[in-house]
Amino acid sequence: MALDIDGKVALITGGSNGIGEGVARHLAGRGAHVVIADIDVARGKAVAEELDGRFIRTDVTDAAASAAAVALAVEAFGGLHIAHLNAGVTSWCGMGDDFDPEAYRRSMAINLDGVVYGIAAARPAIMASGGGTIVATASMAGLVAVPFDPIYAANKHAVVRLVRSLGQSYEADGIRIHALCPSFAYTNIIKGSEQTLLDMGFPIIDVAHVVGAFQRILDAESTGQCWYVVAGRDSEPFAFRRAPGPRLD
Repeated sequence: MALDIDGKVALITGGSNGIGEGVARHLAGRGAHVVIADIDVARGKAVAEELDGRFIRTDVTDAAASAAAVALAVEAFGGLHIAHLNAGVTSWCGMGDDFDPEAYRRSMAINLDGVVYGIAAARPAIMASGGGTIVATASMAGLVAVPFDPIYAANKHAVVRLVRSLGQSYEADGIRIHALCPSFAYTNIIKGSEQTLLDMGFPIIDVAHVVGAFQRILDAESTGQCWYVVAGRDSEPFAFRRAPGPRLD
């Protein structure tokens, strides 16, 4: 059964374009109040105004900025029910002679710290609103090896493990938490690299496919799962194998 989100309040980081914008438009179209949190002020304001929502400039690497975004949602619309922690960048800093410490730190700060700070800020507001859902945008790079961008893979793997680790404990607070793990989609994050990715054998998916997966997550009754989104398949939770335990003989 589809979750009724009419009148619910949603915060979307990285909501001015790409997957975040697609999710914001989808939620607003179903009656949700949306708050767009992004560093792109011009585009973020335009999207928020079009959706009758709110915008706040948010650098997700700053814990106080994430807290301010949540506070705006509560102040403007009376609560928070959905947090989509979507802001992200590629790293391309390498792990050989091309290693760039600044690119590494930026990638980890946005892709991992931004999720951690967003979860910490959203949790009490969602609890106070009677419960809801947190969705962190990870990536298929969080489920497989990515030799051409190992740092990106590292922070996305960390998001996947964070979500899996929080699922059960947050369930007692009335919060379901999931990771959205799309393969490459037509967004700014791959702009200029589309043909290279296609030549490497990576089909590129439409943002609408990812938005559909986001709705499947909202409709699910489970928690702590990581939903893959790849070409030609319906999105569903990835089935992790259990790690081997100790031998007792």
